[in-house]
Amino acid sequence: MNVLLLGSGGRESAIAWKISQSSILDQLYVAPGNAGTRQYGKNTPLDILDFEAIKAFVLSQKIDLVVVGPEEPLVMGIVDFFKSDAALRSVGIIGPTKAGAQLEGSKTFAKEFMQRHRIPTAKFGSFSLETLREGIAFLREMKAPYVLKADGLAAGKGVLILANLEEAEHELTQILLDEKFGAAGKRVVIEQFLTGIELSMFILSDGRSFKILPEAKDYKRIGEKDQGPNTGGMGAVSPVPFADEAFKDKVLNQIIIPTVKGLNQEGIEYQGFIFFGLISVKGEPYVIEYNCRMGDPETEVVVPRIKSDLLDLFEGVVSNTLSERDIQFTELSAATVMMVSGGYPNTYEKDKIIYGLNTVSESLVFHAATKSDGPKVLTNGGRVLTVTSYGKNLEVALAKSYDAVSKLSFENAYFRKDIGQDVI
Repeated sequence: MNVLLLGSGGRESAIAWKISQSSILDQLYVAPGNAGTRQYGKNTPLDILDFEAIKAFVLSQKIDLVVVGPEEPLVMGIVDFFKSDAALRSVGIIGPTKAGAQLEGSKTFAKEFMQRHRIPTAKFGSFSLETLREGIAFLREMKAPYVLKADGLAAGKGVLILANLEEAEHELTQILLDEKFGAAGKRVVIEQFLTGIELSMFILSDGRSFKILPEAKDYKRIGEKDQGPNTGGMGAVSPVPFADEAFKDKVLNQIIIPTVKGLNQEGIEYQGFIFFGLISVKGEPYVIEYNCRMGDPETEVVVPRIKSDLLDLFEGVVSNTLSERDIQFTELSAATVMMVSGGYPNTYEKDKIIYGLNTVSESLVFHAATKSDGPKVLTNGGRVLTVTSYGKNLEVALAKSYDAVSKLSFENAYFRKDIGQDVI
């Protein structure tokens, strides 16, 4: 099987690593990939939003399966593009249609979907510039802190949690009137703030049946003890100790099954991953958000815990035979620590030489934002490397990851030293 994987981050590095082990793989291409994905397949300089260029490549290289890593091509309708094109219709593609990708592409759609299917989530209202006054009135009915979410994709920066009403009213006005988040903020969802502990759960679905993947907990804030601004994620652990079987049963019955059934009832074709961003409030699960793809860096602990052939599972998705496929997980824990550029998530420099990549043998080093310069590997973004280790428990896995991090370096490298400490 010839496979094209779209994306260039840590998530795609982990998926490429896993696909490369498949017994049914002939050739893996990663577009555009990074310095790390070269180990697993051929990097290809494609723009993941240029669907015509992707089509030409798929046809010329006789690609059998396309795996879409990031959300943007999905929200822009790459799956619909494939399904409506006579030449591409026979090519399998992992990801939902544009309608299904609205679960991530529109917070308003996601919240109203949950409301329709009685899926537990925080109380909310959705407002546009035309209904700004109603939005301010809605805020005044809420208790602090106030949660504001840009409706569309805002590269992880579209969520504000504000301590006082005056500030919340000011920010709501700024987003809608001054287009603080551009087109993503044409609508704003105002949400009740929920107090609890967060985790992520994931399924792979062929539209009818689904497989539940290992759960994970990621760490979004730049600073230790969850201080400072949000990032794309500074590390992750799996399994999550507080997510016991009773809690997972609640998630299955109250959230996962109603979501898959709801998509079916609404005639939405969905063949791919669903990410459930959850919060446990006194042991009861609520959905904070959906994503229409795997999370990053959660992928870097979830995928390494899958023992089964991932490509075989993908084949089950595109042939609607996922229920017949077997999925098994390792009992080992996995922990990943993200190494980022100094100054991230604000201003940072690129093109720093990375040292020590050949010295790590006991851990997996997934590249998140790197590029090659001859024999050298350079930083190429904010989140640079993610270091994943296995262990009999999270303490052992984390100790191994931090030991590996100590062998890696680049100018102004930064990482959090407290990943997983809150759940151990």
